[in-house]
Amino acid sequence: MSGNSPRIKTSDLSGARAAIISARWHSEICDQLILGAKRAITEAKISDVSVHEVPGSFELPLAAQYVLENGADMAVVLGVVLKGETPHFDYVCKGVTDGIMQVSLELGKPIGFGVLTVENIEQAIARSGGPGSKEDKGYDSAIAALELLRLQRQLDGRFVP
Repeated sequence: MSGNSPRIKTSDLSGARAAIISARWHSEICDQLILGAKRAITEAKISDVSVHEVPGSFELPLAAQYVLENGADMAVVLGVVLKGETPHFDYVCKGVTDGIMQVSLELGKPIGFGVLTVENIEQAIARSGGPGSKEDKGYDSAIAALELLRLQRQLDGRFVP
């Protein structure tokens, strides 16, 4: 599945409010992820975009809850969890994944999941959207959230495809 993300044309979602939330760990990778997410959001003609940073990936679910409860229509969470020698990796990955899903379902708002869970820094670079990468998970995760927002608005009658 890696490297084979579907080509999805972005819809005009102007007037929506988007938030990008990034962990500070591995900032050089996260900065590239942020650029990809911004590019996708801009393609959807959303101009109201805020960017927030949190210490690490474990803090992403609560930060997403904060921005969504405070008026954002969608969020994109970005981070890097690098596997080490202890089970810490497993706990962080599960906590972040479960937390993001819980927030999204409880609030009924889309969250794009752009947290890279990787074995080494080379894998993160390859997925970051930066120079030499083969994937852009920042862009892809924003597209996923944008598509859910489009669907939500379509079902609400606020969006005509």
